[in-house]
Amino acid sequence: MNVLVTAQHIRVAALTPINETNMNSVLVSLDRYRDDFGMDRVHRVVQYLAQLMHESGDFRYDREIWGPTPVQARYDTRTDLGNTPAIDGDGKKYMGRTGMQLTGKANYQAFYDWCVEKGLNPPNFVANPDLVNTDPWEGLVPLWYWDSRNLNRLADQGDIEMITKKINGGMNGFDDRVLHLARLTLVMLGLKPTAIREFQASKGLVADGDVGPKTRAALHSELLAMSGATTAQGFVSAPVVADKPVVPAAVETQVKKKFNLLGWIGGLGTGLSTGLGFLGGMDWRTILAIGGFALVAFLLALLLRHSIIAAVKDIRTAVEG
Repeated sequence: MNVLVTAQHIRVAALTPINETNMNSVLVSLDRYRDDFGMDRVHRVVQYLAQLMHESGDFRYDREIWGPTPVQARYDTRTDLGNTPAIDGDGKKYMGRTGMQLTGKANYQAFYDWCVEKGLNPPNFVANPDLVNTDPWEGLVPLWYWDSRNLNRLADQGDIEMITKKINGGMNGFDDRVLHLARLTLVMLGLKPTAIREFQASKGLVADGDVGPKTRAALHSELLAMSGATTAQGFVSAPVVADKPVVPAAVETQVKKKFNLLGWIGGLGTGLSTGLGFLGGMDWRTILAIGGFALVAFLLALLLRHSIIAAVKDIRTAVEG
């Protein structure tokens, strides 16, 4: 099933007015190289475009805004990006460009080498990095970057968390990436980009407007259906739900019993101690007996402390192991 994401879909899903020229560069390359990069599945394209829309600010920017900020200043000696260890301007020269924010001399070199290998007769991007922002390279860089990191595999799983890490190196801007993914998916489903609560309700989910793991799983399943993708073809119907681990019932019951017992003893001791203040007129032997009982309760609580700590360790082992 060949469902295409169009320029109008993107315009409706965008959070801000887009740069038409930059968007068209991406869409032209996507149309031309769709089959070569396995981008003939709508669920992959939506994940791809959601990342691009975040990285480029809805296609408004095709180069990094240079300050330099303290982080950007450190790019100059980022040898892990292929820049030299000397302060010689490599950071700015090889700043992020295109919608995918290609950064560092090594990445410019790698893209150039790939283009040569494919017989595309590219200009020398290492000598003149600005040339990646000309057609057809501006739209081809993001596809190459996506493919070189094998992100179709993660898109098939709906795993936007790992896609973000592969592109960003961390989770910067994750909420915005998820928002773009949700908005574009909803538009592709014929809904308004803000209709997240309506979508959640239709899937029996809590309609809270939060695009959490379960909602993302449901959105991904809809995109797979549009792609005509099945689990038999190796696609995953829902991404991993990143909910907190659940404490095993047996461990939870054990700890509750111990804490309830401690609470009962502690409460009784506290009540008796408080009551002593109202017993001033009682015989001293009675008061002494009550005080002795409270002391025994306190000592018993101390003895239970070790058992409670052991139970907490059991919880940690059960959850983490």
